Amino acid sequence: MYLVDFHTHSLCSPDSDAPLADMVRAAADAGLSQLCTTDHFDLLADFGGPAEDPDWGAITGQYEQVLRALPKGVTLRLGLELGSGHLDLDRARRVLSQAPLDFVLGSVHNQSPEAGGTDFYFLKYDSPAFCYDALDNYFASMAELAPLDCYDSLAHVIYPLRYMCRRDGQNVTLDRYWDRMGDIFQKAAETGHALELNTERGKTIADWKPVLELFRARGGELVTLGSDAHSPKDVGSGIAQAQALLRACGWKYFTVYQNRKPQQIKL
Repeated sequence: MYLVDFHTHSLCSPDSDAPLADMVRAAADAGLSQLCTTDHFDLLADFGGPAEDPDWGAITGQYEQVLRALPKGVTLRLGLELGSGHLDLDRARRVLSQAPLDFVLGSVHNQSPEAGGTDFYFLKYDSPAFCYDALDNYFASMAELAPLDCYDSLAHVIYPLRYMCRRDGQNVTLDRYWDRMGDIFQKAAETGHALELNTERGKTIADWKPVLELFRARGGELVTLGSDAHSPKDVGSGIAQAQALLRACGWKYFTVYQNRKPQQIKL
């Protein structure tokens, strides 16, 4: 089985302290053929307001150092997870132009500036009504992001449920959002974008089945696979199971990127 992980974070992300060299060694130990490092850059800071540009010197310096001593059998790609690129497309494009990127994840981590701009992680989900207000805001932002050229794969589209349901114990679903998500997926597919199947470090596989089916029904063809690992122990977690789910949903290929161009890998 050809295993890849195209969503990982190193110490160049504010929420990880893992050296990239350790992540790559973990990829080799897990039998991965490709690893893409996708450190965070969000246009909004954790609690709103503009964030500083990424430290490209640190990101590319670490990447180039690790490239010189790669474990046998592992290909390393340079990526970025770009958050809220729709809020300032010119800035997003400028940031992306400053490094030789292979891959860009497009994510929404924060509420809209009008709602305060706080990362969904830091909200306290104390009622279903609050959850659904947050989800309304989340999918409105994603609809703006979907057709833009500042990303390659739409990242972890069920992201807020991590905190609403599993962390804070709310019983909310995406049932009222399927039509809205279908429109988002159609915009993404029509503009040549992929959808990410994010295993959340192996915690989330089955939840993606209806999402993948909807993406396919609305014209989606490209799917990337990522664990969202922030430490070596999670690199590659759930990727084999994600591939099995893709096959069960009718896919014959998954997608990797080089120089921001999609390449299809047979399942």
